[in-house]
This record gives sequence, C-alpha cells and structure tokens, in this order.
Amino acid sequence: MSNRLDDFQSFRKKMNDRILNADNRAIKRFFSVDTLTYEPGKLDVKTKEMLGLVASMVLRCDDCVSYHIMQCKEAGVSDEEIFEIFSVALTVGGSIVIPHLRRAVAFLDEFNETKKNKDQGKNI
Repeated sequence: MSNRLDDFQSFRKKMNDRILNADNRAIKRFFSVDTLTYEPGKLDVKTKEMLGLVASMVLRCDDCVSYHIMQCKEAGVSDEEIFEIFSVALTVGGSIVIPHLRRAVAFLDEFNETKKNKDQGKNI
C-alpha cells in the first residue's frame, strides 16, 4: 500500500481507537450515528457514499474526502461516476473546492494504483 493510503488508514484507526477508548458517551453516540447513516436503507450504501463525498468536498474536509473515495470505490463507484460527483461538488461549492479536487484526484489515483498492484499480486 502506498505511504499516503497506509498512513491515512493507520492514523485514522489509531485515533478512532484512542477517541472511542476515552469512553465519552456523546462521542460514542455520534460515531454510532455516523456508522448507522451509511448503512443501507431507502438509499443504498453506494448512493449514501456518493452523497458523503459531495458533502465532504463542499465542506472542504480532505480526510473526509479521502475516506469517502475509499468507501465509494468499495461500494463499486466507477472513476467516471466519481468525476461526476466531483463536478456536482464543484458546482455546489464553487472554485474554493478546486484545491480539494486536486488532492481528491491524487488520492483516487493512489487508491487505484494500490488496488491494481494488490490485484496483480494475487494473480502471480
């Protein structure tokens, strides 16, 4: 796994564990609501993750963007669909989203390269 992806996932897990182990009821409940929100319901997981990606882009949260790119890819969202998601975010958020768009595309490329390398490793 590339350093950026590995670092992101490792830091996210480490800090989530640290935060949740603090045993703060309000924080735990918020994390639970976040988890429940992305479960399938009237909207499927793929749709919810695409919505999460748009919101993250507009709110300009690079960690959230990276997370939702990974979740979108896991839910079967194609790169072409992701670029349409980016276009919605750009339209809603305006030009201030462009720097986050650049980082999002770089993260997407790293994610795809890592997945490709993992898949090739399985076929050897």
